[in-house]
Amino acid sequence: MKVFLPVCLTLLSFMQCWAQVLKGRVTDAISQVPVGGVAVLLSNSPFGIMTDREGYFTLPVSKPGIYRVRAELLGYSAVEQEADLMGALTVELNFSLKPALIQLNQEVVVTAQRYETEAFTRPEAISVLGQRELRQRVPRSVPEALTGTTGIFLQKTNHGGGSPFIRGLTGQQTLLMVDGIRMNNTTFRSGPNQYLNTIDPQSVKRIEVVRGAGSVSYGSDALGGVVQVLTKTPQFSEELRIAGSGLLKYGSQDMEKSGRAELSLSKTNVALLGGIAYYDFGDIRAGGKLGFLRPTGYTQFSGDLKARFRLTNRYLITIAHQQLTQNRVPLFHRVQLENFQFYQFDPQQRRLSYARAEAFYNNKWLKHLSLTGSLQYFGEGRQSRRNGSPVTTHEEDKTHTWGGILSLDSEPAPYWRIQSGVEYYYDKVNSTRNDVDETTGSNTSKRGLYPDGSTAASLALYSLHTYNWERLTLTAGGRFNAYQLTVKEEALGTSTIRPSAIVGNLGASYTFLPGHRITASVNSAFRAPNVDDLGTLGIVDFRYEIPNTRLSPEKSINLEIGWKVKRERVSASVAAYYSRLTNIIGRIRSGSDSLQGYPVYLKENVAKAFIRGLEADGEFALFPKLAAYGSLVYTYGQNQTANEPFRRIPPLYGRAGLYYQPAPQFWGRLETLFAGKQSRLAKADIDDNRITDTGTPGWGLLNASGGYSSKWLEFSVELHNLLNEQYRTHGSGVDGMGRSAWLAVRVLF
Repeated sequence: MKVFLPVCLTLLSFMQCWAQVLKGRVTDAISQVPVGGVAVLLSNSPFGIMTDREGYFTLPVSKPGIYRVRAELLGYSAVEQEADLMGALTVELNFSLKPALIQLNQEVVVTAQRYETEAFTRPEAISVLGQRELRQRVPRSVPEALTGTTGIFLQKTNHGGGSPFIRGLTGQQTLLMVDGIRMNNTTFRSGPNQYLNTIDPQSVKRIEVVRGAGSVSYGSDALGGVVQVLTKTPQFSEELRIAGSGLLKYGSQDMEKSGRAELSLSKTNVALLGGIAYYDFGDIRAGGKLGFLRPTGYTQFSGDLKARFRLTNRYLITIAHQQLTQNRVPLFHRVQLENFQFYQFDPQQRRLSYARAEAFYNNKWLKHLSLTGSLQYFGEGRQSRRNGSPVTTHEEDKTHTWGGILSLDSEPAPYWRIQSGVEYYYDKVNSTRNDVDETTGSNTSKRGLYPDGSTAASLALYSLHTYNWERLTLTAGGRFNAYQLTVKEEALGTSTIRPSAIVGNLGASYTFLPGHRITASVNSAFRAPNVDDLGTLGIVDFRYEIPNTRLSPEKSINLEIGWKVKRERVSASVAAYYSRLTNIIGRIRSGSDSLQGYPVYLKENVAKAFIRGLEADGEFALFPKLAAYGSLVYTYGQNQTANEPFRRIPPLYGRAGLYYQPAPQFWGRLETLFAGKQSRLAKADIDDNRITDTGTPGWGLLNASGGYSSKWLEFSVELHNLLNEQYRTHGSGVDGMGRSAWLAVRVLF
């Protein structure tokens, strides 16, 4: 980094002259006053610029062509226009922004096809959590930000966790990504996990969720879908621009005290954005008469930096670093139900550094070339001690992941777009355990949760194709993925397996009426076994697991049909799907054996199952300043091998609300979140001490929120669970918050 940055700045001084320029101004559609700080972006390009205080912008363009140019700003609907720079050196383009009321189906997304496309035209079912909701709601965590998002059911094993269920699947069977890089590594657990909570929620610009299999685009684990977190990106500006913000948030009953500071610097060819944050989460005060759940609170510190360098009219470099540390995160259900004096994650850490070089060419077979190198680290420490025992167990798992992605964007014809690439990831696992007798001071080293020194490598080739003909969009793609996993067991010796998979997809989206599209798709997906499958030894959830090195990939075939509506006052979508899963890696009870008081289980490829469901959401502009919205999700899963319900299937759930925006600066929201009773339980659900034998009761919440934003100040307030409902999302280890309030104030400069 110390050598690389000066080299980049030196190259900037010899930058080529821009051949063509887009100029214009952005104004408010109602007041006609100029709007500063608007991002003016070239579609399918990372190049863009911010408007100045008078709303003006000057955007250099690398080559002649016809461009789609988008202007976007929080609180307004994004606007796109076409700019013809085939002959003119300078083109003037003016934008008039309207306050945003309806957002569904309006988004431009990248996760579906690895480049920018309109969510409305895609065959996939896509949910987007945009900048407006993230800024207004100031979520406590990234998982909790997804609460209420169509197709996402959130399970919380602990207050520091939060595992998204997509189409009945979570953990290893749902892929998490950040800025185009896989978060899933070879130690991701099969059940709910806490890893999505290792991203600072205030560093996030947008979250995109592709519901349904995503293995063709992104490889293993995307059986249920893909959750991609896109962090804030600094924009270039025509003149030197220094800006920043300070955020403070307080939750009642001391359930949250947090703050974040951001600073950005930008000019024509350099843009920097950095932030640091500290969070102090108190114990949950649950609904009803439960009172405080102790211990559930923890602390968190995070920092991030992203820098972009525009070297010439064709070349762009992005360098980024993110890190987050959580301390003393209790597992409440272990203390409450399993005779532990304490059981906690300490520390829970994630670090990600990456560099991305991008090149743009005037060639139909080579329009955009991107090379990304990354290094990601997950560290999980666990300390526990049982009641009446002098022995404290210290466990630590460290996973380093090196990654490389080379992608190529082509456009052989105006109707044909191709995204192809090569991906490589390499994981190395270090796992230790020490039992310390607090009375004698003796320290006994034992095997960690995973075999120490185990490795996993993945190499993939993929190609994704989109064809657009007037009212019809067709998609097709394929991927080949090869793996090598090496598990180093002291007692059993070293074992190596080399699984592989080939997957493909077909999809169609057709406009049968203006603003109405029907969609259909079929795809295959897989999940390769990982070190957690092959080498886990110890207590996981409510079981004692022993390793098995004879596993092969899980597979699925997925069918989906849908309908999307995008009109001026109404936007809606409906999707029905059927997923058939085979070769599922399941836990098999090892006779009547028990260890440390827990039943012994072994993982094997033993099951087949199906999951089907229906997802619907909509937004309706009742009046120019008032909109109604809602969603409803139904999921049904059956384990055909065991002839019982599939494990952890969410109940019927959804939300409904009213959104009021009398002016771009003011907003208000009244919302209910609800879930039905889940009494269809698998044997493993009944064995799970977090779920009663009769299932999880249904619940409903009523929340109200509102806020104000100006050029220099933003504030948001929420009244949560107004009726003080006692509730717990299905499968969770903690109950939800009771009646409470929080206030967030952000100062901008």
